[in-house]
Amino acid sequence: MAKRLGWRSWFLRRLSVTTAVSCAVMCSGLGEATAEASPFRTAQIDFGGLVRTYELHIPAGVQHPSGLVVNLHAAGATGHQQAMLTHYDSVADAHGFVAVYPDGIDLSWADGRGAAQPDRQGIDDVGFIAALVDNLVAQYGIDPGRVYATGLSAGGFMANRLACDRADMFAAIAPVAGTLGANVPCNPARPVAVMATYGTADPIVPFGGGAMFGRGGSSDILSAPAMVDRWRQLDRCPGVPSEDAPAGPGTQRVAYSPCAAGTSVVFMRVDGGGHVWPGAPQVLPPEAVGPATLAFDASEASWQFFNSHAR
Repeated sequence: MAKRLGWRSWFLRRLSVTTAVSCAVMCSGLGEATAEASPFRTAQIDFGGLVRTYELHIPAGVQHPSGLVVNLHAAGATGHQQAMLTHYDSVADAHGFVAVYPDGIDLSWADGRGAAQPDRQGIDDVGFIAALVDNLVAQYGIDPGRVYATGLSAGGFMANRLACDRADMFAAIAPVAGTLGANVPCNPARPVAVMATYGTADPIVPFGGGAMFGRGGSSDILSAPAMVDRWRQLDRCPGVPSEDAPAGPGTQRVAYSPCAAGTSVVFMRVDGGGHVWPGAPQVLPPEAVGPATLAFDASEASWQFFNSHAR
């Protein structure tokens, strides 16, 4: 455990030495924020009797955003650090969408596994994120059929749970290195497009599922192939892939389509890949999380997937 805490502390230090927050916008309740664009904006809402914080990126000069992406951090990190790690703000600038990076309670999420403090405290993170989305959609005139979620590790688990519980809100998700707790129910109200990315040599979230030992404790999780297969069945996709081809060195893209309501399920399998965000630099020691991969850019790839699965 001491080793795990050590590399997490190293991770936080590495991610904290770049940009400064350019302005702070403190919003009471679900109140109105200013419409000025800036690289980093911190804000807060009151939800469930708690003050919840998030970071918002709005591309300069964009009057009609092309969508909204909720980008969820890993356990032990923050929304700001997720923004830096994934460089999602630059992708948002290139394609004109709004990116939001919420902060979890105790640096984690109530994703249903029961392993994290928010789960044990009964935090309603599904409700918090849904309320945040409702506010941003209304505030910035975002098409509600173009709302998406992605996330790394615990953020990937949370993205899957959002699709299970709020399929009415999220048209597509792109979890990275996060599946779903084995006992977490998933009965989406409608089909959700999914692009799931998993490394076969992930030492934190085992590719083969089973017991996982994370920051908050142990949990039993679905394997990466089982998670993809569950979404394939929920979305009523064909059993045989429509595409099974290399997507870069060591990465296989396995796609299932056409699926119900125009969705598709894509499995990005990174052979020998670790517990990392593809395309991001190696900010954690390989002996702790496995090797990084530059075979593809998960940030750009996830937006391209999202953009092709609007409702």
